[in-house]
Amino acid sequence: MSLKGVELQIAIPKTVDAGKLAEQHQQHVVQQQYYANEALKKETEKKQLTVNDTEKISIVSEEKDRKGNKGGNSNHHYQKKRKRKEAQELKHPYKGNFIDYSG
Repeated sequence: MSLKGVELQIAIPKTVDAGKLAEQHQQHVVQQQYYANEALKKETEKKQLTVNDTEKISIVSEEKDRKGNKGGNSNHHYQKKRKRKEAQELKHPYKGNFIDYSG
């Protein structure tokens, strides 16, 4: 199958346009992958920083508790008080307060 000159005049510009479209599509896909990768990196970094921030906050709050309680005895007293408070919070207002033996 041979091509005539007139057919080549039409076919060559179309192949150039098709090549440009294919290249643009390939670049678009690469850009999408790049942006998705960057978004994933930012999200991962943000999650890592939030975890570190909460760790810092808990360390700071523990240090404040230690400084607020002067001496080891008061720290022990504070822990007992905290346990009692937790036990009170766990009690339900009416469940377990009355046992019915009849019946």
